[in-house]
This record gives sequence, structure tokens and C-alpha cells, in this order.
Amino acid sequence: MKKLLKILLILVCFSTVQLQGQDLNFSQFYEMPLLRNPALAGIYKGDVRATSAYRSQWASVTVPYKTVAVGVETKFGISQNTDDYLSVGLQVTNDIAGDSKLGKTQILPMVAMHKILNNTNSGYLTLAFMGGPVQQRFDPSGLKFDDQFVNGAYSALNPTRQVFNNTNVTYWDPSVGLSFSNILGYDTKFYAGVGYFHFLKPRVAFSSINDIRLNPKLTLNVGCNTMLGDMDRLILYLDYFMQGGNNQAQGGFMVKHDFIQDGEEESLAFSAGGFYRWNDALMPVIKLDYYSLGIGVSYDINMSKLRTASTYRGGLEVTVSYKSFLNIRNSSLQKMRCVVPF
Repeated sequence: MKKLLKILLILVCFSTVQLQGQDLNFSQFYEMPLLRNPALAGIYKGDVRATSAYRSQWASVTVPYKTVAVGVETKFGISQNTDDYLSVGLQVTNDIAGDSKLGKTQILPMVAMHKILNNTNSGYLTLAFMGGPVQQRFDPSGLKFDDQFVNGAYSALNPTRQVFNNTNVTYWDPSVGLSFSNILGYDTKFYAGVGYFHFLKPRVAFSSINDIRLNPKLTLNVGCNTMLGDMDRLILYLDYFMQGGNNQAQGGFMVKHDFIQDGEEESLAFSAGGFYRWNDALMPVIKLDYYSLGIGVSYDINMSKLRTASTYRGGLEVTVSYKSFLNIRNSSLQKMRCVVPF
């Protein structure tokens, strides 16, 4: 009986978690800007950025939920006569969850236009579009059904009357975003943006007789980067999501210390901080920047209704990023203040 009650508790808690957010999310969300808002493309120091993330969650409760993401983007000047920029990129994600291996793969190309708003090369307005194919799938062979239990005992050899005519579905999913970035004074950089995902409400049901749609999602994003001293800076991030009548907020800070500052391209730095996803998890995070390469590690301390079953254990997440300048005529290294770097 105690085991049954624990299983029921887990199912109820997972249902609550899924209702709060229909899209995948990372604890180091700032490393995957295109998943936050496609208009956050290009807001970094360099001409090219590539980021990968791996996340394993709920291993203390059930079959781990595993998520992998890779994002690549590059920005370049449109011409020698303007400081306007164009960014292009690609966001790819893949996640697998549970005994049924319920998974989703996204391949999302992106394009963003950065329009300068003043003569000091500090204020930019960015409009971006992102969209591509998404495939959802599951494997019913890993599931157990009630008609496979005979006299209270389960056997995989017992036939089931459950029939699945379709175990995958593919749809197109576009999104749009708008952001504003600027510099206050000499050393305080900030951005604010709004993104709108799934505005076509794609049909995601595996069965043709069910008309289940993916709810549109509205996101609000804010970031700030300010110097605390000659070698230290404070970085703040905040997101707010609204989707399907539910909402979610996440945010936090990192303090970055530079051990080496060698021009615009190179640095050796260590960052530490903490983030909080409202009513869900507390996430301490550390990051090492070794010149163009960055490695971040975080862990979710579960604060949701699932904390009893999980004993506060959530998930491990690791990110690896690369940022650099290119030897091109319109490199952002040659601009005075370019797009606000983070």
C-alpha cells in the first residue's frame, strides 16, 4: 500500500509539473537564447557563437528525462556604410522522457535583423524569426497495460488490446521575437525582449481523431551586465512565460571575475551564482571561461510538490559554449560598441 501511494503521489506531481510548462527549459537558460526569444540572437561579444547543453532530470524518481540542445549563430555587418547587423543561426533540440521514450526533436533555423537607433553605436532594435520542423514520437513497447496483469502478476508475454496506429507526428512551428539592447553610461549593458512561440497552434495529437493543439507561448526577457570593479561584474537574467493559462518565472544572477583581460577577444574568468524557477527549483551554477571556450555546470534542487518523492534532487545540467571573432571585413570587433555584448 505504501508503494502504491508513492506511485500515485509521483503521478500527481508529474501532472502538475507538466501543466506548468509545455516547452522544454534549461536551468542555464541564458546559454540557449533562441529558446528564450529568437530576438536575443546576436547579443554577445564576438561574430560567432555555438552552445551545447545536456540535461538529465528525475533520475531519483523514475527513468531520467534527458535533453540535448545545440545552438549556432553568427552575425555580420550588412555593409561598410551602416552599423546595422544581420544574424543567422540554427537551434536543434532533442529530448526523451519516461518508459515510453516520449521524445521531441526540433530543427529551427533563425534570422534576425539588428537596426541601430542612434549615433553612439549602443542602441539596437532586433526583429527575429525562427521556425522549422518538429517531430514528436513514442515507443509503446516499453509501456505496461492493465490487461497484461493476470491474477495481479504482470507478464510481457500477455497480449494487450491496446493498438497504436501512429507513434509519431511532424509539424511546422514558427516563432517571432523583438528585443531592444543598449548601454547606460560606460559599463552597464542591458536588453529587454518579447517573444511569441507556436502562434500557428500546431496540431500535436498522435491520433487523427483528436484535435490537440500546442498552446501559443508569450515570453518576456530582461538581462543586465554591470561592472562591480576593474575585474568583476554582475550579470542578471529574468524570464517570464505565459502559455495555455499557466505562467512561470525564472531568474537570478552571476558574479564574474576576470583573471586575465587581454583585448576584446580573450579572457580567463570564473563565474558563480544562483537561479530560481518559481515554485519549481533552486539552481546553483558555476562557469569557467577559458578564452573562447566556456563550460557551465548547474544542479536543480527540487522545490516543487515532487520534492518529497525526489528528496529534493532534480537534475544535472552541463553546457559548453564557444564565442569568437572572425577575420572578416565587417567583424563586430571593428565597431565601436556594436551589439550589446553579454
